[in-house]
Order: sequence, then structure tokens, then C-alpha cells
Amino acid sequence: MNIFTNRTAVSLLAGAVLLSACTTLDPYTREEQTSSATKGAIIGAVSGAVIGLATGDDAVERRQRALIGAGVGAIAGGSVGAYMDKQEMALRKQLEGTGVSVSRDGDHITLNMPGNVTFATNSSDLRPEFFSVLDSVTLVLKEYDKTVIEVAGHTDSQGSEEYNQALSERRAGTVAGYLVNRGVLEMRVIPVGMGETRPVADNATPEGRALNRRVELTMVPVTQ
Repeated sequence: MNIFTNRTAVSLLAGAVLLSACTTLDPYTREEQTSSATKGAIIGAVSGAVIGLATGDDAVERRQRALIGAGVGAIAGGSVGAYMDKQEMALRKQLEGTGVSVSRDGDHITLNMPGNVTFATNSSDLRPEFFSVLDSVTLVLKEYDKTVIEVAGHTDSQGSEEYNQALSERRAGTVAGYLVNRGVLEMRVIPVGMGETRPVADNATPEGRALNRRVELTMVPVTQ
């Protein structure tokens, strides 16, 4: 089934116009960067392309409390924005030209890792050439350790729902395991498989299916 309605298509076009009109050049990565206000407007308009937590706020809050209880500590309320700004800047610098995009929604940072970049077709084994990319991500996550990291696997709609669910879980587990093996505290990492339930594009086209096959890492600050 085509997930896009005419209304959504219009919203996508409006979002593209907003993006073209309200971007600046990031002085560190030379990437075009959209202002926070514009991002918020686009996220509100494009209902089919909203990034966000797959597990929900409750799961993250439980992990945040556990980390605080374990002595990791929390970011003071007034410092959260600056802390996440610095982390975003570091991630953009490390990931320029890798095929991994960095998105920001409030105090959440999401890395979108396309399936064709990270995994072979129908496989949950990481491509060897992607190890260095995840190593770069790990460096930043270890430096900015006051965050919870949700690792969410997503697929297109080809194949059965059961197969896609299992594949998304394996891929999320592979990325999460890699981060932990490289020194990211396991308590910070929440792997989750979403199968084909959260498409960001039209599964009726090859281009849309390629966008839907992805792993998203979302960083959320640990606050009290």
C-alpha cells in the first residue's frame, strides 16, 4: 500500500522549500545546516518522516534513572542544550562524507545509517568498511557519556512481517553490540527492532525502500 497521501506529498514539497530557504553552512563540516526553528516546522509538517524514539519516553526514562543510580550523573537543566550542541558538532565532524546523516530534534540527536551502507542485503553482518565509521561514533559517545542511546533497526516491507521484524532486531543488536564492545557502557544502549512498522518513505519504489532500510541511533541526554 502506498503510505503517502496527496496531503503528505504537499507537506514534503513545503518542507523542501523551507529547507532550501532556511539553511546555513556549518563552518566545521561544510554541510548545509537548518535552523532549529525551521527544523521544528518541517518535522511538524511532514508526518511520514518524523524521526524519534522507537521505544518511547518511558523506556528511556527508566534507563536514565538506572544510570543516575549507578553514578553516571546527570546534566544540569540549564546545560543540556549546550551539551547536546557540542555532541552534535562532534558527530557532524566525524561523520562528514560517510553516508550517515545527523539530525536534531530538540535535545535529541539521531544518526541515520542506511542499510546499503551498513549491511549486505538480507544480512545482519556489518560491512567491514563501516567499522571505522562506527569507531568514530564510539569516540564521540564515550566523550559525551551522559546520554542514553537507542539503536533502532528498520526495514522495508519486502518479505514477511515476521522476517523483517527479526532482521531489524538482529541489525539493531549488531550495531549495539559493536558500540558496547568498543567501550560504550552497556547500560546506556537500548537496542530495538521495529521491522517495517515505521517507514519514512514509499515502499512502492526502490528509492523509498532504500530509505526505509536503516538503523537509527538516537541520543537522549540524561537529566533528572
